[in-house]
Amino acid sequence: MASPPALTLKGRALRALASREYTRAEITAKLKAFGEEPGQLDKILDELQAKDFINDQRAADSLIHRRAGRLGTSRVLHELRAKGVDAATVSQAASQLKATDLARATEVWRKKFGESATDASQRVKQMRFLAGRGFAPEVIRRVVSGSDDCDESYGDQCL
Repeated sequence: MASPPALTLKGRALRALASREYTRAEITAKLKAFGEEPGQLDKILDELQAKDFINDQRAADSLIHRRAGRLGTSRVLHELRAKGVDAATVSQAASQLKATDLARATEVWRKKFGESATDASQRVKQMRFLAGRGFAPEVIRRVVSGSDDCDESYGDQCL
């Protein structure tokens, strides 16, 4: 039985893009090893970007949608930067995520722990958990302490 023909570089790119959104930097790193001649990969990626198959803004939105429910702002922004998203898009995402940080942290905390800490060691454990997820120290303090006060930096979000 004959084996299927090898995928072209463009075919590999389209197969990857069919599964999820990639930034141009990600798809370049993924396909760099398959480029046969210099400049071939850039030419193919330029063509795919012109057809809007590769869109960094859409890839960033996809990552935010997938990860923001479980992670804090700093962790999501770190992932965006690691995927090669430009600074303007990261800045826009930061303001978007900051607005919901307290509510997201509260939901993550509620799913994991569900009740306030009864002693200092449990409180530290809860705080460490939220810090590992990338939430800001002020947000962590408010979530773990069950603080009801709202301040201007987090808008109308109260626990």
